[in-house]
Amino acid sequence: MSRTWALRKQKPPGGQGAAGGTATAAGRRAPAFGAQNPLDLLRRRFHSGELGSVPVALGLIVVWIIFESLNENFLSPRNLSNLTVDIVGTGMIAVGVVFVLLLGEIDLSVGSVSGLAAAAFAVLTVNHGVPEGLALLVAVLGGTAIGAVQGFFFAKVGVPAFVVTLAGLLGWNGLMLYILGVNGTINIDDKGLLAMLTSYYFNNVAAAYGLAALGTAGYFLVSYRDVRRRRAAGVPARPLSEILLRTGVLAVISLAAAVVLNQFLGLPLALLIFLVVLVGLDCVLRRTRYGRMIFALGGSVEAARRTGLNVDLVRISVFMVSGTMAAIGGLFLASRVTSASQTSGAGLLLMDAIAAAVIGGTSLFGGRGRTWSALLGVLVIQSIASGVALMGIRTAVQFMITGGVLLIAVVIDSLSRRAQKAHGRV
Repeated sequence: MSRTWALRKQKPPGGQGAAGGTATAAGRRAPAFGAQNPLDLLRRRFHSGELGSVPVALGLIVVWIIFESLNENFLSPRNLSNLTVDIVGTGMIAVGVVFVLLLGEIDLSVGSVSGLAAAAFAVLTVNHGVPEGLALLVAVLGGTAIGAVQGFFFAKVGVPAFVVTLAGLLGWNGLMLYILGVNGTINIDDKGLLAMLTSYYFNNVAAAYGLAALGTAGYFLVSYRDVRRRRAAGVPARPLSEILLRTGVLAVISLAAAVVLNQFLGLPLALLIFLVVLVGLDCVLRRTRYGRMIFALGGSVEAARRTGLNVDLVRISVFMVSGTMAAIGGLFLASRVTSASQTSGAGLLLMDAIAAAVIGGTSLFGGRGRTWSALLGVLVIQSIASGVALMGIRTAVQFMITGGVLLIAVVIDSLSRRAQKAHGRV
C-alpha cells in the first residue's frame, strides 16, 4: 500500500465525506446526501455526535443576547469593531494551538513565546535601532525556532509534550524578563509599522463590502467544485440545497459584519490579516497532503507510522507552527497596547488561547478540529470579557463564566466522541 493511498483511506476531519453513505451489498458506499434536506442532515449529525460548530455558534448568540439585554452598548458598532481587533492576538495563538491539539497533544509555552517575541521586537527596535520590518521577521522566526526545539525534544527524545512545553513556559518567560531589563516595560512607537497592524482601518466602505462578497463567492465556488469532484468520483457529497443554505447564512453574517464595521471606522487591517491567515491555514489542513498527515496522526499514531509517514517530522513541524503563531499573536497583542512588558504572555493568555481552541470545537482527543475553531472560540471568550468590562463587573466573574463555558465545551466534545464510537466512527 503506497503512502498516498493510505492517506486517502484516512477518515476525513470532522466526519465529513464518510457520513451520509450507506453500504451496499457489493461493499460500496451509496451516496445518500442527495436525498436529504438540511434539517434531516442536521438531525442525523446530532444523533451521531457530528455537531461541528453548531453548539459554539448557538452559545455565542446566547452570550450576545444576554449582554445586550444587560447593556445596550454591547452590540454597538464601536464595541463590535473593537471586538474584531481584540480577538486577533489571542486568536492567532489559538490557531497554532489547534495544530497541536489535532495530534492530541498540548503546548503550554505559547503564552511565554508570545511575550518573548514582543519583548525581542521592542528591544531590537527601541534599544538597538533595528528597522521594524527586520525586527518583526526576527521575532517571528524566533518563535519558529522555539517550536522546532520543543518539537525535537518531544518527537526525537521522547519527552512528553506537557513536560517540554511546561519547561518552555518557565524558561521563555524568564528569558523575556531578562531581556526587558530592570524597567520591565518598553514602549513601542505608536506611529510605527507594528502599531499600524491594529490601528489602521480601511475607511472606504467598499473594502468591507468587497471582502464580504469575495468571501461568500469564494466559499460557494469552492464548495460547489468539491461537490462536483466527489460526485464524479462516486463518493457521497453534500446536496446543493445544503451548500446554498450555508452560503446564504455566510452571506447574511458577512454583510451584517460589513454594515457594522462601516458604521464605525471601517474594515480593520488586523481583522483582514487574521481572516487571510485562517483561510490559508484551513487550506493547508484540509487540502494538502501535510494536513492529511496531521489528521492521520491525530487519529492513530501507530497506524500512521505503519503507512510510512514520517511521524517525527510532522510532530516537529506542528510545534513549529504553534511557536510561529504564538510569536505572531504576541506581536499583535503588543501592537494593541504599543508596549512590551513583564505581563506580556501572562498565564491568562495561555488559558484563553487553549480555551478558545477547545470551545471553538477542536477535540482534546486529537483528530478533529479546524482553524475556524480558533475564531469562534476567541469570539466567545472576548465577548464575555467585553461584556463584563462594559458592565463594570469584577474580572473574577469573567474567569468563572469562561471556565463554565470551557467545561460545557469539553463535555460536548466527550459526548460527541462517545456518540461517534457508538456509530463506529472512531
